[in-house]
Amino acid sequence: MSQSSPNAMSQAERIARVAELNDALRRSIHSPGRNQIVMTAGVAALIGEVALFRGFRRRAEILRIVRDYDSFTPDNDPIGEHDFGRFEFEDAILYWKIDYYDLELAYGSADAANPEVTTRVLTILLADEY
Repeated sequence: MSQSSPNAMSQAERIARVAELNDALRRSIHSPGRNQIVMTAGVAALIGEVALFRGFRRRAEILRIVRDYDSFTPDNDPIGEHDFGRFEFEDAILYWKIDYYDLELAYGSADAANPEVTTRVLTILLADEY
């Protein structure tokens, strides 16, 4: 991709850039920098106590599934931003989704293709919490 400013990008370039940034967040799921990874109360209950090996292993497995997710199709990713996924874990259906906020997490991001003005929040949730 060229080094042009984010404002000079075409719509296709913007979508590709957002997908690239979203994929980078998932690849760095254990060290997201300014971005955040959160799990809902339902996922926490499914995992159990992470101080115990079983809970720790479950949490690690869920994070690995989200990190390695690559099942994007036009049906589940119609825009192409790689911002949502669905998977099964221990008979439960889970989703992950990425939302874009300003740096203070007060408002939506003015430009999700620009990491200088965007904090990404990846949320892992049970399907029935959506």
